[in-house]
Amino acid sequence: MNNKYKISIENLKNTCNLDSIKFTTTKDLIPLGHEIIGQKRASEAIQFGLSVKNKGYNIFVAGESGTGRNSYVKHIANEFSKKLPTPDDWIYVYNFKNPYTPISINLKAGLGKDFSKDMENTITLLKRDIKKVFHSKEYQRAKNSISKEYEDYVNKLIEELNTIGKEYEFAFINSDRGILSLPLKDNEPMNEEDINKLSDEEIEDIKIKSDKLAIETTDIFNDLKNKDAYIKLKFKQLDKDTVSNLIDFYLTPLKEKYSFSQKTIEYFNMLSEDILKNISMFKTDKQPEGFEDFFLRYKVNLFIDNSCLNKAPVVFESNSTYHNLLGSIEYKNEMGIMRTDFTQIKPGTIHEANGGYLVLQAKDILSNSITWTSLKRMLINNESIIGDLNKQLNYIVAGTLKPEPIPLNLKVIIIGSHYAYNTLYSYDEDFRKLFKIMADYDTQMIRNKDNSIKMARFIGAHCEEKNLRHFTKKAVEKVIEHCSRLADHKQKLSAKFNSIAEIIYEANTWAEFDSSPIVEKSHVKKAIEQKMYRNGIYEEKIFEMFEAEDILLNVDGRRVGEINGLAVIGVGEYSFGKPSKITVSTYRGRAGIINIEREVKSSGSIHDKGVMIISGYLGHKYAQDKPLAISASIVFEQLYSGVDGDSASSTELYAILSSISGIPIKQSIAVTGSVNQRGEIQPIGGVNEKIEGFYKICKLKGLTGEQGVMIPHQNVKNLMLSDEVVEAVENGMFHIYSVRTINEGIEILTDVEAGTLNNFDEYPEGSIHYLVNEKLSELAEAETCKTTEA
Repeated sequence: MNNKYKISIENLKNTCNLDSIKFTTTKDLIPLGHEIIGQKRASEAIQFGLSVKNKGYNIFVAGESGTGRNSYVKHIANEFSKKLPTPDDWIYVYNFKNPYTPISINLKAGLGKDFSKDMENTITLLKRDIKKVFHSKEYQRAKNSISKEYEDYVNKLIEELNTIGKEYEFAFINSDRGILSLPLKDNEPMNEEDINKLSDEEIEDIKIKSDKLAIETTDIFNDLKNKDAYIKLKFKQLDKDTVSNLIDFYLTPLKEKYSFSQKTIEYFNMLSEDILKNISMFKTDKQPEGFEDFFLRYKVNLFIDNSCLNKAPVVFESNSTYHNLLGSIEYKNEMGIMRTDFTQIKPGTIHEANGGYLVLQAKDILSNSITWTSLKRMLINNESIIGDLNKQLNYIVAGTLKPEPIPLNLKVIIIGSHYAYNTLYSYDEDFRKLFKIMADYDTQMIRNKDNSIKMARFIGAHCEEKNLRHFTKKAVEKVIEHCSRLADHKQKLSAKFNSIAEIIYEANTWAEFDSSPIVEKSHVKKAIEQKMYRNGIYEEKIFEMFEAEDILLNVDGRRVGEINGLAVIGVGEYSFGKPSKITVSTYRGRAGIINIEREVKSSGSIHDKGVMIISGYLGHKYAQDKPLAISASIVFEQLYSGVDGDSASSTELYAILSSISGIPIKQSIAVTGSVNQRGEIQPIGGVNEKIEGFYKICKLKGLTGEQGVMIPHQNVKNLMLSDEVVEAVENGMFHIYSVRTINEGIEILTDVEAGTLNNFDEYPEGSIHYLVNEKLSELAEAETCKTTEA
């Protein structure tokens, strides 16, 4: 009866056969290059997102790591960047009107560096030539002319003053302290000794005359003040005219060179005015105290230099800190005071990628809320504001800058997990507006001839790129079979290329150990086995406990209310199957099914749901004409780490039916599969690991030829079993069954007919359902009598 449920040998594994493809080793194949395998939907989404020029069409690439997201994004972004122009350079210059707001200027790619050098050379030449010009004969001649004009004017003025002064017995002389008036005695100016000999009356007389003289000469001295101011202006104008000629000489060619930029012309005009205001700084090599950094204002901060590019930039940021991504303003510690200037404005990768593509990792950008919020604000406003993080964090600094924003025109690509995308999409409104393209990377691809060829070419490409030994056709077939195992599907291949690449590298190493010039099938098999061995210490310890019977498990005989279930345990990247004994005790009562794991809070919600579904099945099947007067306790024996998932719900139901009916279950057959309330078996995950786990236990305890595993029929497509298990099945030492319903499963486990209702709504006598129904009727009647007596 059970043979019809046995899975055929050919369905236990999808063996790869590449005989239709003509090659001996992967060296005969064209390397895959940058072509993406099995991700048509994702690649088209990325290309479409890169093609849309409208605002908000940034891209989020969602998927698991190792699926080729980074390598493809890098390749396709570089291809698209070749179609875009090289973006402008950006410089920051001193703002002579408001030093705390540096000016940003964009120049054609390469001109930023030119502008910086031009300015450096110009200021150097001006400093040299301004010093020289003030020592020139022409300048000295002009200066002397002004001095003589002033001297002649003063001499003439003194003559006028002396004419008036004689009337008051005063004389006027020109001294270092200016024009002085001195009283006369015998027509000769008095000295201090003469004045001290005067009587009080004589001194008083001199004071009266002095006051009258001051009144009479007021207009003359006012004229002198005006002349002084005029002469100073002439000297200043002489300096300006002298320096202006030099400034014009050096700046006129620069204005012509950069005439296309209005902001550059405006900067040159402000520069010229500032030099004329500060001519004194150019006259000496040593700056006055407090002005040591004066000439810093004439420097150029080459903020973004695209001189080496011939296309749009593609920038990958692997460490998305605030400063790395968004730029920064650095500070210098001067005697304990933090100071900065416009030359300390540093770009972030968002500025380096401006005009092209910026690729970020979600886990990095989302780990800092300030960085994420600032990035969104820049994308919304289409401009880069280089903020001061110290200010945002309320740190105290002496002063800060507010650089002029730079317009942004770039595409941002974030690479992250599905969880990150779903979280952002659900809770961040700005994210939905800014990242309208989602490229969804699958972890699997169809296993067809085309993808198998591409996988072979992928292997060949790695061999060429990494200088590895090439793989034989049989070795490639083994890799493809392993890809199906990783995908948990015989008709699919894993898209986790990192895991595939690891097998390629490790198989090459085993070939090297064998001194083989090529990688054979045996080397691939060795690489897979050794990888499992390296990660399998926990599995080994578990199975040692089974062997020592520290963990109790029967793999032969029959028992009532006892069954072997299967679970998958993951340790890092390695997963293995672990059998567990499940026992059920049933008795009269109204507690229903008691999930002991739940009672001690060691079961998950999905497992609890599976147990409740069993209650639904029992009620639907047996309680149409009577109440369920039964209590049933279910437990995973010797399980101390918790349990979740519903893959054991059918297993638990079989044990309940066995306990109620009294029909024993074969301990040689382990079971996996979930069940619904109608008794239909549903698929589960980890079917290969579960089968192989029970096989290892049976092999450990001794294969009898009766042992096997029962799985849902839907999981047949997932079978990619190890060669050892397939060989054991082929030799009749192990068996794998697929079932669709509880009825089919219970018959395999008990060799007793499940039973179906006849026209009189009765089950065949002796069938499982008959025995269960009879027992439940008996319990219900006893419970009713007990209630009546009470």
